[in-house]
Amino acid sequence: MLLNPYINFRDQARAAMEFYRTVFGGELTITTFADFNFAQTPEDENLVMHAQLTTDDGFTLMASDTPSHMVAATPAGFAVSVSADDETKLEHIWNGLTAGGTIDEPFETPPWGGRFGMLTDKFGIEWMLSANASSDGS
Repeated sequence: MLLNPYINFRDQARAAMEFYRTVFGGELTITTFADFNFAQTPEDENLVMHAQLTTDDGFTLMASDTPSHMVAATPAGFAVSVSADDETKLEHIWNGLTAGGTIDEPFETPPWGGRFGMLTDKFGIEWMLSANASSDGS
């Protein structure tokens, strides 16, 4: 089984997923509502029906746009969490995600060790990054 984030946007899924590809790398596939002849209005044709970013690290992020006939809500009440032992890689991801976003908690050493930070990216998606503490407590 897999548990993957699937983020819905009003009309920013393509821009968001292309941005995430610059941060995480990997392969991005995007299909539109027009690709499946599924657009109910002409303005929905080029909206993203499904986007999937698969990285070399095994991370999979998916997204879509909400068609105009449906209610779109800004995601709230959750954060996408990325954890790893490689602090350098996480710092690179942190620096990428913070571009145009808001830092909620700086990427610093918390009381439990390692490094931890929280941010809201320029698309309104909340992220938590955690570099695992080493076994010696540092």
